[in-house]
Amino acid sequence: MAKVLIATEKPFAAPAVAGIKEIIEKAGFELALLEKYTEKAQLLAAVADVDAIIIRSDKIDAEVMDAAKNLKIVVRAGAGYDNVDLEAATARNIVVMNTPGQNANAVAELVLGLLVYCVRNFYNGKAGSELMGKKLGILAFGNVGRNVARIAKGFGMEVCAYDAYCPADVIEAAGVKAMASQADLFKEADIVSLHIPATAETKQSINYDLCSTMKKGAILINTARKEVIDEAGLLKLMAEREDLKYITDIKPDADADFAKFEGRYFSTPKKMGAQTAEANTNAGLAAANQIVGFIKEGITKFQVNK
Repeated sequence: MAKVLIATEKPFAAPAVAGIKEIIEKAGFELALLEKYTEKAQLLAAVADVDAIIIRSDKIDAEVMDAAKNLKIVVRAGAGYDNVDLEAATARNIVVMNTPGQNANAVAELVLGLLVYCVRNFYNGKAGSELMGKKLGILAFGNVGRNVARIAKGFGMEVCAYDAYCPADVIEAAGVKAMASQADLFKEADIVSLHIPATAETKQSINYDLCSTMKKGAILINTARKEVIDEAGLLKLMAEREDLKYITDIKPDADADFAKFEGRYFSTPKKMGAQTAEANTNAGLAAANQIVGFIKEGITKFQVNK
């Protein structure tokens, strides 16, 4: 009998756990639960005899994999998977998957919520502005970017996007203007929303030179990954340009320095994009179904370490 572990330092909502349990046990598998653990040793002990692991933001590195002698698959309930050592997993013939799209609407709604909060001057009582008629530039047109475009158009915004890996005709088919380059996106948009992963190519790519081309009064919003921002460069630019604003749901390392730009910077206390009951449940159930499909039928549709 295959054994599946839910290992979550920050637990799923109770309905999500119940749903995962139902899927796993219906498949004839055993479910184990490790929640709110405080030491890595607890995780190392829990993985000793498991065939599969479902995680959220929990780190699965070579040490964890070596402690899990029977491990065949790790599923990150969410889109990002930089908390799993893919190279180590591949070397040990362990499949790693994510659950793309399950959190997309939740993140997209947060983007527009943060933008309303920002353009209304963080509800400080002073007159703000409206989103209608503003040009929103979306960097990366994946599941989240497409949902952001859908909602933004409902606000009456003009939407454009750039994605190095998405054909222009796919972007245009969604009723969104396809930009020729990332540079053009930053130059033309009133607001730029980031939805790129943290890779060797993208880390610190949102830098001083790129952001310095943004329009007067522009807003940069980041609900992607902290690592894509060159914090030193952005701090330098915000000090030079009092018209720029930065909002994010990933607290920067230099949060205290950014906070000095009162009225132009906002960060949520922790990453909030997927923090809805619906997204929580959707991602958990998808992870469970993907594990069952892999173990029973060898389905690897969402494998990220091919």
